[in-house]
Amino acid sequence: MSKKVKIFNETDTKFLPNKKLQKIAELCLENEKADIKSINIIFLNDEEIQKLNNQYLGHDFTTDVISFNLEGENEDEIIGEIYISIDTAKAQAAEYKVSLSNELLRLVAHGTLHICGYDDSTPEEKEAMHLKENELLSNIK
Repeated sequence: MSKKVKIFNETDTKFLPNKKLQKIAELCLENEKADIKSINIIFLNDEEIQKLNNQYLGHDFTTDVISFNLEGENEDEIIGEIYISIDTAKAQAAEYKVSLSNELLRLVAHGTLHICGYDDSTPEEKEAMHLKENELLSNIK
């Protein structure tokens, strides 16, 4: 298991492609030359991610992924946390006609890019992130 990327599954879903999920997060950090000490990837259900979304971002609805940059033990250490809703990922995988594994990889890539400083507030930023996600995914398969 990766020391830099740790995965926590708080859901009933048994199979998660942990090695690939760790690999795509590490590849993103490497490509972006990000000085991130570690990343925790936490899988939740819709109800739990909605609570986080409401509590920390003021959005009272479910979402697929939420990322946070947290300060480590030293103020210049950054620890990333990525929360992903398995329920929403399953629905999106069905909608986009891709495997759950593929959708989870895309969401981990997306969350890691946010931790590396990418934003997706504008159409241009969304497009740039989408291109980066595709690039990362093409190196995993």
